[in-house]
Amino acid sequence: MMKDWNTPIYAFFKPLPQVVVKNGCRTHEFLCFGRGCKATVRWFLDTTDCRSTSNLRKHAKSCWGNDVVRAADDAKNADEVWTKIVPNYLQDGSITAAFERKGKGNIMYSHCQHTRQETK
Repeated sequence: MMKDWNTPIYAFFKPLPQVVVKNGCRTHEFLCFGRGCKATVRWFLDTTDCRSTSNLRKHAKSCWGNDVVRAADDAKNADEVWTKIVPNYLQDGSITAAFERKGKGNIMYSHCQHTRQETK
């Protein structure tokens, strides 16, 4: 089964998933390779879409970003993603980009000093 896993999206997850029984159903649990990310994505093996990578793709977009996933789609396989795309990926270093609000509304800044309890 793993011979068929050559889609570039697998490069964002550890190569050997854990086989887990969840609610009586066998699943593969893929662990994300993202720095600081401890998310697992489950692949239920008894469904009709057991080879679908949409849940892997959804997590990769939220963890790595749309630009990196789009660049990975142009690659031939997961090895090319690791050798060419991921090392060349540079994040925007501005602090406002790191804390950018992901919803509607304006970005608000507070100039109030934190209390002693908040700084601990």
